[in-house]
Amino acid sequence: MEAKAAGTIGNSGDEEAWEAKVEKARKNDAGFWKKGEGLKERIAVSTEDGTGLGARLSEHFGRVPYFIIVDLDENCNVLSVQSTSNESKHFGGVGQPSDCILQFNPHAVIAYGIEPKALTIFQQAKVAALRANANTVKEVVEAYMQDRLEELTEGCHQARRH
Repeated sequence: MEAKAAGTIGNSGDEEAWEAKVEKARKNDAGFWKKGEGLKERIAVSTEDGTGLGARLSEHFGRVPYFIIVDLDENCNVLSVQSTSNESKHFGGVGQPSDCILQFNPHAVIAYGIEPKALTIFQQAKVAALRANANTVKEVVEAYMQDRLEELTEGCHQARRH
């Protein structure tokens, strides 16, 4: 899977210590990281194009051509932005779109809608699934930082069965 980085991903410091923090955060009762805990957050957004923060959101998670991955620091500053193409079976590759995203270890996925199976996969992986309320990645990231996105609690009714 080819990703185009617009900044560096990772931390500035000890990788083992960082991975220990990630593992601890993944196991907490809330299921995903909280702002203000000193840990960065990673958000995955489903988009029509791979143009970074200016990318327009796609109508449905599973059939998007691109995902934009945004890393935030503990103060919700954007650290990096990556664009990656959807290489799931829907686009001639293998696996489900949720598999593509989970490779990036996100804390949240933002989309207008997510089919029930993918939503269940994200819930089991303790990845927050949030409903998009804007048109661009920049706008939904800002809404995320301000806690203005609602959680998706049920799958999209328009999802197709495969």
